[in-house]
Amino acid sequence: MVNHIVLWSLKEELSEQERKDAAARIKRELEAVRDQVSGVISLEVVISPLSSSNRDIGLISVFESEEALQAYQISPAHVAAAGYVGSVTEQRTCLDYKA
Repeated sequence: MVNHIVLWSLKEELSEQERKDAAARIKRELEAVRDQVSGVISLEVVISPLSSSNRDIGLISVFESEEALQAYQISPAHVAAAGYVGSVTEQRTCLDYKA
């Protein structure tokens, strides 16, 4: 199994409503990919972090293998979602590791 964790910060210039809308759309689009790509064991997008957090959104996912993670990353649904994510975020941190 491969764990894939990604954390983002939303762009500072977004209004509070734009931030809420962007987070909800990111969650909706990325979680939809879960059912479109084989090899996804679990995938959750967290959009309500505690105040102690220093990122706004987290993706916590588990894949059957590195190949399944790679298939997810190049899937059309993920590529489309990633395009939107990139347009509303300014920082991204990723950690992939074998479990």
